[in-house]
Amino acid sequence: MLGLESLSGNALAAALIGLVLAEAIVLYVGYGLLESTLGKRITDLLRGV
Repeated sequence: MLGLESLSGNALAAALIGLVLAEAIVLYVGYGLLESTLGKRITDLLRGV
């Protein structure tokens, strides 16, 4: 799918770690933006304000 099967050993490990790190960064930024835009509305909705 990503062509990682052609890598072996240390190169494969480094590529997988890089992919996981990139995914974590994307999720961190995405959830941060989501929380900053909708956080107060959802909190108010749950509190019944």
